[in-house]
Amino acid sequence: MWHLRLWDFQDVAVVLSIALYMCHLAGAISIHCPQRSLTRSMQEDVLLSVNVSCLGVPTFHWMFVSAAVSRSIGAWQPGTDANVTEDYSSRVQTYSNGSLGLSNLRLQDAGYYILTVTEEGGSSRDSGLVLKVNEVLYEDLQYLSVSGLALSGIAGLLMLAMWLLNKAYGKISAWRSRRKEEERATELQRL
Repeated sequence: MWHLRLWDFQDVAVVLSIALYMCHLAGAISIHCPQRSLTRSMQEDVLLSVNVSCLGVPTFHWMFVSAAVSRSIGAWQPGTDANVTEDYSSRVQTYSNGSLGLSNLRLQDAGYYILTVTEEGGSSRDSGLVLKVNEVLYEDLQYLSVSGLALSGIAGLLMLAMWLLNKAYGKISAWRSRRKEEERATELQRL
């Protein structure tokens, strides 16, 4: 006869503990990015917002990757000073939840931003965001309109100066011709 042995309470508890532990390890680090793709204009500020949850103390490490270059931005743990690279030191704001603020955007800032979150135990997870930086066109139009207005003003002043000089030349010419006529008349009277 076959004896069917049912699992006892201890066996079920061990299997459930192992399963929960494996599920816990698989989802130990969670990174949520509300926006994966951002578009900003030059000279604006941007917040690369993330929500990170993990069991231990996380270490955040941001990197920038584009077609031309790949470089580290900075690394930090919550509650500590951030180790930000010299290229970004004046333009970066770090947050305890892993988010990164970047101010005074340039065209070169367009690309991929990768966040690596590492736990004390060594497990890590990556997440990426795309930033597109648009050139500010209204500044070009403003520059052209101000330049056009300045050139129009200068042209108007030059035209006014030419008109005044022409009037002055006409008056001086008329005064000279009258003077010459008076001189001729006085010369004729002497004779």
